[in-house]
Amino acid sequence: MPRYPRPVPTRVDFTHLDRLLGDRSFGQALPIAEAATRAAPRDGRGWLALARAAFGLGRLSVADDAVDRAMRLGLSGPEGQLLRAVIDHRLARSEAAVVRLRTLVRAKAPNAVDATLALAEVLHRARRHDELAELVAAGGPWTADPRAVIFTARVEARTDPAGTADRLEAFARGTQPAMARRIAGFDAVRMLDAAGQFRRAFELATHLHSSTGSPFDVDGLMADAEAQLTWLGRLSRPPTPRAAATHGIALVVGAPRSGTTLLEQMLDRHPAISGIGEYDGIHTLGQQCVAAGVWPDQWAGLDHASAAAMQQAYRSGASIIQRPGTPWTFDKSLHTWRWLPAVAAVLPGAACLRIQRSARDTAISLYLSNFHPQSFGWTRSLESIRAVLAKERQLAPAALHALGIPHQDFRYEDLVDRPADVIERCLTTMGLPMDPAVLAPESNARTVLTLSHEQVRRPINRSSVDRWRNYAWAFGAEWDALD
Repeated sequence: MPRYPRPVPTRVDFTHLDRLLGDRSFGQALPIAEAATRAAPRDGRGWLALARAAFGLGRLSVADDAVDRAMRLGLSGPEGQLLRAVIDHRLARSEAAVVRLRTLVRAKAPNAVDATLALAEVLHRARRHDELAELVAAGGPWTADPRAVIFTARVEARTDPAGTADRLEAFARGTQPAMARRIAGFDAVRMLDAAGQFRRAFELATHLHSSTGSPFDVDGLMADAEAQLTWLGRLSRPPTPRAAATHGIALVVGAPRSGTTLLEQMLDRHPAISGIGEYDGIHTLGQQCVAAGVWPDQWAGLDHASAAAMQQAYRSGASIIQRPGTPWTFDKSLHTWRWLPAVAAVLPGAACLRIQRSARDTAISLYLSNFHPQSFGWTRSLESIRAVLAKERQLAPAALHALGIPHQDFRYEDLVDRPADVIERCLTTMGLPMDPAVLAPESNARTVLTLSHEQVRRPINRSSVDRWRNYAWAFGAEWDALD
């Protein structure tokens, strides 16, 4: 192992930093970790803390680089190996994650329980059901952890769905740690919905949102969108981009649960396109613009060198996930609709594919799903969901048109009814020919990490269209305007 100089003393309180990370206060921990890496770039502790905080916030490209740096600086023990494995999993490197996690489990490392639970999650998401069943059947110390209930249930659900839903609901309404209850509970919600127990599914989702959710500044999100709309309304022509034109970048513009994963899985089947999942690059780009003081309407203040560096950072992070040999990436970030001025300024030439779905169908799918309680805290009530959907439907088309961003608009319902027509329009916007492989997304072997990971493994179908009618009693006339 190469030798490195001893860490430079810093003022960073790593005990406090570890406490923040243990409390999942990732937003507070991130700037402290970033300061530690600047003050002592050869101290692996700062890089490992940065990786943990960035991963907790979904900033995978930052976490990926930081954990590599930490391991090169000597922190390649069990903690570093586990973090490296879970980041690999989130970046769709499932096989690498499995190998690393199995090594930790076999070695009976101090974090073997966490490694086994992580292995169970990777096997579940990668649809390696038989291996997950073998892991559960083998038992071991990890089964005493409250989180093990989730994976035991996922195996049992294949033969006893009704009984499994009952056990998961009881667990979700118990006193175990909130995150474990949330995951188990929304698994039960999904099963109850599939069994036609709609009232019970809705009531359990309501309980989970109230008992495991987090506060979210919906008013702040609305105010930011209004500021953009005010600026866009003053434009007489698109502003001059701050970076050189780029090529080979396509972005989804749409709300969560509006068909974005299906669209990505279809496009990823094209030999020229690599789906890169919910890459955090656009959100990072937006935050950089805020930090530079140019958001949302002072773009002349963004110098060309800074814009070029931002563009390069986006492309560099995307390349980590990009399939070799594909000239195009398709980014299905669920935040893009909020950052379109940054896209126009820093990624000029990027193509946007805007997808909409019935507002009520989108809303009930959001409400019954386990979205991150902090990043997507607005999904905890139908009222806040309606407010955000209305604002997205107002802001996205205004920004796309006023900023002159190349784009294609379509509806999810048309995508499932006439997939060849819709996808051909999308490919035309990207300057690519039609390929019949895109019409069979169920044949895509890439691990899907979004909440739609099970649906997209079936042929294109209309099973989710008008799903909201099962919950019609939850909606009032105030929803009519959205559709």
